[in-house]
Amino acid sequence: MSFSKDISLGFSSYSKAFNILFRHNLWWTLFIPLILYLILLFTGFELKDYIADYLKTNIIESTNLENADFFLSSYIKGTVSWIIGFSFTIIFFFVFSFFGGYLIIILMSPLLAYLSEKTEEIVTGKEYPFDIMQFTRDIFRGILLALRNMLIQTGIFLAIIVICLVPVLGWIVSIISSIFLFFISAYFYGFSFMDYSNERQRLNISKSVEIIRKYKWVAITNGGIFGLSLIIPFCGATIAPFFAIFSVIAASIAMTKIYQNESSMINNKHTGE
Repeated sequence: MSFSKDISLGFSSYSKAFNILFRHNLWWTLFIPLILYLILLFTGFELKDYIADYLKTNIIESTNLENADFFLSSYIKGTVSWIIGFSFTIIFFFVFSFFGGYLIIILMSPLLAYLSEKTEEIVTGKEYPFDIMQFTRDIFRGILLALRNMLIQTGIFLAIIVICLVPVLGWIVSIISSIFLFFISAYFYGFSFMDYSNERQRLNISKSVEIIRKYKWVAITNGGIFGLSLIIPFCGATIAPFFAIFSVIAASIAMTKIYQNESSMINNKHTGE
C-alpha cells in the first residue's frame, strides 16, 4: 500500500470504529475508561499535591520563611508556594503526556484485547471461541509490548536530549525534536493497538514488527489520533482512555484490511509463478 492509502486506511478505520462501537452494543465499554479516568485523576493529583506540599514545607522551613516577619516575607512565602505548585502541575502534564499513553494501554489491556477480538469477529464474521489461556496471553503480550515500546521511546528521547546539548547541532535538533518525538510516539501507540490482531494470528513479535513497519503510516495515523488526545491541555487525561477504545477498534479494522491485502499479494505472486 502507498503512503496515501495507508493514511486513508488509518483515518477511515476510525470512522468505522464509531459505528461498530454503537451499532453492535459495545458502548458499555465506555464506562470502564470513565472509572479508569477517575482513578488516574485521583491518584495522580493526590501524588502531585503530596510531593508539592512536601517540597513547599521543606523549602520554607529550611529558609526559615515560616517564622520570618520582615517586609514582604509573606509575599515571598506565597510566591515560593505558587511557583512550586505551578511547576509540578507542568511536570505532571509533561509526564502524563509522555508516559500516560502507555499507562492507559497497560491498565486497559484486558479490555483492549477483548475489543480487538470482538471487532475482528464483527468485520470478518469469524468467531473465536473464548480461550482463557489465549486471552491471558493477549493481555500479557499487550503489557510487555507497551513496556518495550515505552523503553525504546524513552531511549530515543534521552538520545535527543544529549544531542541537544551539542552546540549548533543541538539547536537544529531541538527545533524539530518535538515533531519527531510525536511521530515516534504515534508509531508505537499504533503498534500497540495493531499488535492485538497479530497476536491473535499467532505472529511472533519479530513478525509483528515486520508487518507493522511495512504499514507504518497506518500505525502512525492510528496512534497519532490517540497521541493528540493525550496532549490536549487540561482534558487529555479525561478523553485519552476513551480514545484508546476507538483506537484499538480502528486498528483491528485496519489489520483485517491489511491481512486481506497481504493474502491477495501472496495469491497474485503464486499465480504469476
